[in-house]
Amino acid sequence: MPTLTLIDGSSYLYRAFHALPPLTNAHGEPTGALFGIVNMLRTTMKAGSDYVAFVCDAPGRTFRDDLYPAYKANRPSMPDDLRAQVEPMMKIVAALGFPILCVPGVEADDVIGTLALQARDAGIDTVISTGDKDFAQLVGSRVVLINTMTNTTLDIEGVIEKFGVRPEQIVDFLTLTGDTIDNVPGVEKCGPKTAAKWLAEYADLDALMAAADRISGKIGDNLRAALPRLPLSRELVTIRTDVPLDRGPADLTMREPDVDALRELYARYDFKAALRDLDIAAPTAPVAAPVATHTETSPSPAADLPVDYELVVTEERLAAWLEKIQTAPLIAFDTETTGLDPMMAEIVGLSLAVEPGKAAYIPLAHDYPGAPAQLSSDHVLAALTPVLEDPSRPKVGQHGKYDINILSRYGIAVRGLRHDTMLESYCLNATATRHDMDSLAQKYLGYTTIKYEEVAGKGAKQISFSQVDCDTACRYAAEDADITLRLHQALWPRLEAEPTLRSVYDDIEMPLVPVLANMERTGVLIDANELRRQSQHLGRRMLELQQQAYAAAGHDFNLDSPKQLQAVLFDELGLPAKVKTPKGQPSTNEEALEAIADAHELPRLILDYRGLAKLRSTYTDKLAGIVNPRTGRVHTSYHQGAVATGRISSSDPNLQNIPVRTEEGRRIRQAFVAPPGWRIMAADYSQIELRIMAHLSRDEGLVRAFAEGGDVHRATAAEVFDVAPEDVTTNQRRAAKAINFGLMYGMSSFGLARQLGVDRGEASDYMGRYFSRYPGVRQFMDDTRDRAHRDGYVETLFGRRLYLENLNSRNQAHRAGAERAAINAPMQGTAADIIKRAMIAVAAWIEPRDDVRLLMQVHDELVFEVREDAVDEVRANVETRMVGAAALSVPLQVSIGVGANWDEAH
Repeated sequence: MPTLTLIDGSSYLYRAFHALPPLTNAHGEPTGALFGIVNMLRTTMKAGSDYVAFVCDAPGRTFRDDLYPAYKANRPSMPDDLRAQVEPMMKIVAALGFPILCVPGVEADDVIGTLALQARDAGIDTVISTGDKDFAQLVGSRVVLINTMTNTTLDIEGVIEKFGVRPEQIVDFLTLTGDTIDNVPGVEKCGPKTAAKWLAEYADLDALMAAADRISGKIGDNLRAALPRLPLSRELVTIRTDVPLDRGPADLTMREPDVDALRELYARYDFKAALRDLDIAAPTAPVAAPVATHTETSPSPAADLPVDYELVVTEERLAAWLEKIQTAPLIAFDTETTGLDPMMAEIVGLSLAVEPGKAAYIPLAHDYPGAPAQLSSDHVLAALTPVLEDPSRPKVGQHGKYDINILSRYGIAVRGLRHDTMLESYCLNATATRHDMDSLAQKYLGYTTIKYEEVAGKGAKQISFSQVDCDTACRYAAEDADITLRLHQALWPRLEAEPTLRSVYDDIEMPLVPVLANMERTGVLIDANELRRQSQHLGRRMLELQQQAYAAAGHDFNLDSPKQLQAVLFDELGLPAKVKTPKGQPSTNEEALEAIADAHELPRLILDYRGLAKLRSTYTDKLAGIVNPRTGRVHTSYHQGAVATGRISSSDPNLQNIPVRTEEGRRIRQAFVAPPGWRIMAADYSQIELRIMAHLSRDEGLVRAFAEGGDVHRATAAEVFDVAPEDVTTNQRRAAKAINFGLMYGMSSFGLARQLGVDRGEASDYMGRYFSRYPGVRQFMDDTRDRAHRDGYVETLFGRRLYLENLNSRNQAHRAGAERAAINAPMQGTAADIIKRAMIAVAAWIEPRDDVRLLMQVHDELVFEVREDAVDEVRANVETRMVGAAALSVPLQVSIGVGANWDEAH
């Protein structure tokens, strides 16, 4: 949605004056309030907005003065030091290009209120930049408040949390409490708690006034005494939304800044950081560096900063860049390597940036014929190590975990990775774009990056980066560091403006980076002989299934040929084609075979055959081949920015997809073993998403079932089928389990019927009974669906957001899918947040120890390698930290097993 930002200039001027020390410039002129305003405006500009206005009070009386002559009578006159800063403030605002609105007869609040209402009706989201509590009455689904001085945002939930009332009750709330600053009388001795309590009970001021006789005590007397003046007070605190304006929201676009005027004003008032911003943005040609540089202009309007990329091949230039990174407020860095596997790739070069548009590439191992002399790799890395390992020197990377692992293999323990642009984007909106650098640069900077294939070729003709000529490598690699820094400058203000999202980033995602990096480097020991035995076993089973399929079909055919299978199933056996390909042909994919598995034995045989073939090709045949020859272990790659709900995924191998419901799938875990003298420990959250459902829904029955510590599926079955828990049958428990988990994924009665093998009417009856016994769950699902439609997103318990673009789709299937995701995401996402918090806590406890290693994270499970003599201590401490990762209204429960291999540990 387009966004309108409305800046409450009058509010910020006063707040900055009182919040900041009495600063002066070299001429002795006061600058404290001005300094605060300028910083606030620069933050607003960096955050970006389609429309914006700086709104301030016009001189003279307003309609409120006519209504109540004593309005604001208690306010002292403006201090001289503040008055002196008003004129330069307006000059700076105008020079920056902000539209300025000052409307006689009303206050800035009324102008802002009118524009916010007009914007809402026009489909424009509004951000009101203010510190004034009165604006809470305007907050709604498309209006939020932001306080750039405290980096806090106030939405509907924030208003309720802060004031104890809904936004539409704020006017009545302010009427009751009064306003001593504006001299608006309220009810004597009625503070915020009393006002919130009354409005919770009576809903609005009119109902409260009608019931005033029933309010007992001294406060009741005060209320009755205030009744004659409350209507006037309400009118005084109500922000008008009908002010006649000569401009609407869509007319409020920024003008081009007057750079000369700004430079003069910033210099006069000693605003050095603002001056630096001007210098960085100035379209002047860069000064040529004394050695090989590459200067060119970025191709897109949104990234029109000229670039100065330097190829560092001399001691002199290395020393110059070492000095830069030792004093820089933030260092962007990136490594170039011979491959994508951080456990195998070799470093080729390293790039650095400390200000936008200026970056360096230090080649270390380019080995093509005629390559220039390069500095010694050992020497360069040794020189960079003190800065890279210094936690007090903040750094930013793009997918920094990869660079951490590469540098770790060269003896460098990177510390101080404060930011990662991949994760900044991921936390802001996981579904807005892919989170690779090329996609982020295009989306947030309007910049088209140089692609790897453009410098190294593609396919069979692709060369190693070590063979790319240094000049070309410099343009590509230095751009990586430069764009990383620019992306951070574009993304970080947006994240700062969203306190809950920033908390997810600061408290969960960034602390997790070194934990995952360490897990990847540790790897897991694999028993190759066991895998070979399993491959042979799977081969025999596949042959048996093949013979059974031939018998079921009446002749031999190629089980791996969709065309031959299609002919057998639909032409020869005459089975119904319930799923079609995009071209209208009968499909033979998994969904299609499952749909007809009850009609004939052949589809099930094919499904079983394919399952075993996938296990063999993906795991038993492959795992032994990806054992790292240096470590003797398998090292998976964990992905933080891949799953919208926050879950971690993995690849090479994909640990999340090892089946646990079949004997063959479970057997694969027997190949994940502990070294001599050590044991495998597996710690698994028990029914965590169901527990989160109980917490979020606050359903008394579900909460009670967990609090009593029994079998929750049995308890649910007892409720649904109206029998005593001890009389619950196996089928009843199975049905209850299917409902418990199915509802979290938005399962319909049709889906439940198919899973349980009953007719749709019976399944619908089961679900009806479930909701009648657990009404809080139904209410939670309805509320979540409504909230998703209103906000466009849902949140986890810790504030992670999932945006759902198909909620208003005209396609019913797409819309239904989005609604199912809306219901499930808060639970799946909260479970992801909890296990990430557990990993961070456990890793902090493990760090100084040498008797335990965190190896793997799979779904709701953590897997460790523990020295035999430390098993009991580690078990107790791991359980404590996993249970303590979240405070829910139902107890978290962790099952911990120990064995010689991963399977035994379950």
